[in-house]
Order: sequence, then C-alpha cells, then structure tokens
Amino acid sequence: MANRTEHILVTGGAGFIGSHLVERLLHEGKAVTVIDDCSTGRLENLKSVRDHEGLTVVRGKISECDNLVELARECQGIYHLAAAVGVELVMESALKTIESNLRETQVMLDAASAGGTPILVASTSEVYGKSAKAAFSEEDDLLIGPPHLSRWSYACSKLMDEFLALAHAREKKTPVVIARLFNTVGPRQTGQFGMVLPRFIQAAKKGQPLKVFGDGCQTRCFCSVNDTVEALVRLQNCPAAKGEIFNVGSFEEISIGKLAELVIEILHSASSIEYVPYARAYAPGFEDMLRRKPIVDKLAKFVGFQPTTSLRQIVELTAASIQ
Repeated sequence: MANRTEHILVTGGAGFIGSHLVERLLHEGKAVTVIDDCSTGRLENLKSVRDHEGLTVVRGKISECDNLVELARECQGIYHLAAAVGVELVMESALKTIESNLRETQVMLDAASAGGTPILVASTSEVYGKSAKAAFSEEDDLLIGPPHLSRWSYACSKLMDEFLALAHAREKKTPVVIARLFNTVGPRQTGQFGMVLPRFIQAAKKGQPLKVFGDGCQTRCFCSVNDTVEALVRLQNCPAAKGEIFNVGSFEEISIGKLAELVIEILHSASSIEYVPYARAYAPGFEDMLRRKPIVDKLAKFVGFQPTTSLRQIVELTAASIQ
C-alpha cells in the first residue's frame, strides 16, 4: 500500500467526472483507489488506466466496503463524487436517489472523520432550487420545491450532504470542502440519464431531431470536465478552502434552444429541432430552473482558477468522443 502522501481515494471514480479525475491523479504519480458500484458509472471509463500499477478498483457500494475506515486513514485525501445523478433517474426513482445520496455520504464522512482525512464532497447547482436570481453565489438563500414533486428529491438529498459535511467540519474538525458543480460536460458523459449535450450530439450525428424540453429559453453554463477536475484538485489541495463551499462552473451562458442550434452547426447536421412540452417529457408537476449561472469569484479568489475551455471547444471535444 502506498504511503499517506501518495494515496487518494475516489468514490464514483468510474463515473464521467470521476474517471477524468482518476486519470489526472494517476498522471501526477498518485496511487488511487476507486470505489464505485457502477450503477451510473462504467468500468469502461477507466480503460485507459485499467492496467496502471497505481490503480485499485473496488466495485460496490461505499457502505458495503469492509475496510473503508482503514482506506480512509491511509490516504492523503478523499474525493467523494459518488451519487445518484441525472434528471430521468431522479424522476423515476426518488427513493433510490435519496437513500443512496444520504447513506453513502454519511458513511464516507464518518470514515474520513475517523482518520482526519481531507475530503472533498461534490454537490450540485440543483441545491439553489427554484430561485429566480440571474446568477448564484455560495451565500444565497436556497428555495427548494415541495416534497410531493420528486424532481426536488435530488436537490434536497445533496443539500443534506452539505449540511452533514459542514457539521463534521465544525464538530469533528474534519477537513471538508464542498464543490457545487454546474453542468459539467465532456467526453464520456452519457445521455442515458437525461444529460442534454450528449443527447443532442447523438441525435445530430444520426440526423434525428434534437429534442428540446420546454420552450428552449432556459439557460445553462456548461463547464468542461477538464476545467472541473482542475478546480477540484486545486480545492482539495488548498488548506484555506476547508470548511467552505465553492461554485464550480463556467460563466458562458447559453439557452438550450441555442445549444441545439450550435450542435447542429458544428456537426454540419441535417437534423431539425423538436420542442417537447415538459408534460410529455417528464411526470406531472415537473419544474425547471430558467437560469443556472454560477458566480465563481470565490473559486478564483481561493485557488486562482477560472474555466478556460469555450463552449464551442467543449462541443467539438465531446462530439469527437461519441460514435
């Protein structure tokens, strides 16, 4: 086993973001242990490093890992990325979403606290809920929708993860940092659970209609997975960031309708755009946020980083990775 200064634990390391992070850490000479039950991640995501001598993969739930406390004690840091993700998955299985996000995070935080190991907990822009603000900062009040709409179960479960992490930081002095991720996209992201960019690219490559839910006026800021990983690594390595929450995302805003047009343009596709009412796309009562733009000044202040990959570059890189 590598010593404490070389060993990193990544939960959800076979997922879209997690696999890019694992590659980065191995490239830096770290030994990496991945814990992933592959419910939404895929071991195929780690194919470029599967034979790397520094990589250990534990396939299963965090809560079922018998030597979790030992692993946490032996490592330099923990990236907790494991979570139930994707709008479609959340809408179809709110119970699984809530139980998975709460239980697995609680177990991981307990293990980190037992060893005093620094842990970065990945959260989501969804915690900002129904707020109508033009852009979101980490100090904003949060407005979550009612519990009878399962759409909000993911946001609430991730918000409870944040409360739990910060309680560990205050009461057990656990070195915790929270990263609220805003629409991370790039190679290896799948449209299987409703992610919009890979869905659009797959449709455009096949000449099929790009299905835009709602009127397409809702806006998002898409951040390259490489930029997200850079921010996560810097935050984990920044002592001043412990006990803090950070938005991680891009400030290049685009409507979903315009995103569909951009994908068609870049791919020189003959596809059309089809607007699908929310009532047809999701269960009754679905609500969407009109804007989801992060204020990333705090990230820049603490770790000197802002995203650098343009949306056009992101679309081109993602498209090149999708068959």
